[in-house]
Amino acid sequence: MCLPRDRTGSSTTAVALGLERVGWIVTAAAVLISIVFLAFLISDVTFMKAFGIGLPLAVLMDATIVRGALLPAVMRLGGRATWWAPGPLRRLHARFGLRESAGDAAIEPAKALAPS
Repeated sequence: MCLPRDRTGSSTTAVALGLERVGWIVTAAAVLISIVFLAFLISDVTFMKAFGIGLPLAVLMDATIVRGALLPAVMRLGGRATWWAPGPLRRLHARFGLRESAGDAAIEPAKALAPS
């Protein structure tokens, strides 16, 4: 598994690359679910109208403030600790984890089985 941090050696670059790759997906999902929640505004039930206002605001704030600003900042401050995983989880991921390219799949299982 050749992750961006493994390729570049920089946590900052890996976080920026990850945000660049998935930022648009998170934004699109937040906008779509917010539009669905806005449909609650046409309800005759006042309680549901409150959900029609609160839920879209919460989703959009989560997508922009938390996932777009706070999470990358915490990952930047965490440095190498951000990428730490316990031994059993590393072995599980080495065996069944997702790969970014087909070439990574051929290299990683042999590396994962080697004693560390």
